[in-house]
Amino acid sequence: MYDVVIIGKGPAGTSSSLYTIRANLKTLVIGKDDSAIRKAGKIDNYFGFSNTISGEFLLQEGEKQASRLGVEILDDEVISVEKDDFFKVMTARETYVSKAVLLATGQPQVKAKLENLAEFEGKGVSYCTTCDGFFYNNLKVGVLGFKDYAIHEAVELETYTKDITIYTNGRELLLSDKFKDQAGRFKVNSKPLLKLDGGDFLQRIFFNDGTSEDIEGLFVAYDSASSLDFARKLGIVADGNSIVVDKYQQTNLDGLFAAGDCTGSFKQISTAVGQGAMAGRKIIEYVRSL
Repeated sequence: MYDVVIIGKGPAGTSSSLYTIRANLKTLVIGKDDSAIRKAGKIDNYFGFSNTISGEFLLQEGEKQASRLGVEILDDEVISVEKDDFFKVMTARETYVSKAVLLATGQPQVKAKLENLAEFEGKGVSYCTTCDGFFYNNLKVGVLGFKDYAIHEAVELETYTKDITIYTNGRELLLSDKFKDQAGRFKVNSKPLLKLDGGDFLQRIFFNDGTSEDIEGLFVAYDSASSLDFARKLGIVADGNSIVVDKYQQTNLDGLFAAGDCTGSFKQISTAVGQGAMAGRKIIEYVRSL
């Protein structure tokens, strides 16, 4: 049992961990090395550095600091977050239980290039199997994606229908051993996609080679799960692609906090670090109140 699991190894998540660990909260940070800051070759506007630094250097130094203080840092991908009495944070290999969770994975960056995708959102296109799977009982549905997250969503859909196809959009499946086994339960179509079509609701999916298939629902689980994906499943209020938080970085679900770009804030390192610090302070208060 952890006091807090922080999802995301960027400035917001790492900053928050410095506060929670110094308050003697058992802290786990989970994330992949995919923070947008790593692509920044030169940073000149962050306080405390007289010379230009790189995003890679800043993130490495932050991780070293957190590790020195006792934060556990795990290089892994979170595919699901659930809450019962406590939070369950699931990766492909393990499930971690915690009293509080901080979402700090930034905003979704990878977009599936598929004509009419936005036009059919809410009309056959969904981003949440937990929210919308019920509406597709015994219908033909697809999951758009090529990683563990896509297979995880397909498994959830099996509660409602067995006619499920994984559409990889020309990508090879990149799966951990656990999800390689589960992927065998589904049809896989690896053709590059062209567009969606239909009337009031989605009816067909077209491929670049000119062929098409009938389809009644498409669940988007492209690349990795983002903070917004977790929020949707937990019933967290969002505004567009941003998670709604109060001035203390709390969401509308007790024990769940968010910080950094996923909140739609000014996209600067200093902003993320400040939000992470505020979230850390409130997480400490929340855990102690339990």
